[in-house]
Amino acid sequence: MKKYITILAVIISFIGFSSMQAGQGEFKFEKETHDFGKIPAGTPVSYNFKFSNTGSEPIIISNVVPTCGCSVAEFTKTPIKPGESGTIKVTYNAAAKAPFTKSFTVQSNTKTPVKTLYIKGIVE
Repeated sequence: MKKYITILAVIISFIGFSSMQAGQGEFKFEKETHDFGKIPAGTPVSYNFKFSNTGSEPIIISNVVPTCGCSVAEFTKTPIKPGESGTIKVTYNAAAKAPFTKSFTVQSNTKTPVKTLYIKGIVE
């Protein structure tokens, strides 16, 4: 009987502690993939990924990492409070003529701490 009471106490404690998790920020992007379509070679192109914080705590973006040296990212450095918006501007240097797909890894303090954004298109 003591064993069953102990197991029951552990289960109730686990349920109680898991329901007491602190709130977190949450990304809500307008879109997570942007298609540039056909773009001219030798001309850098940029796109602003817009997002809002739908969570209960501020979002702090710690880094945005592109998959290659042909891309760079700029992002909102200040904390984004709940209900506010921010942007992540990505730029691709379209040097080689070919189709492309590039990704950018967003690292933050959100409920999903690693998020991936994509750009694609065809360099002519």
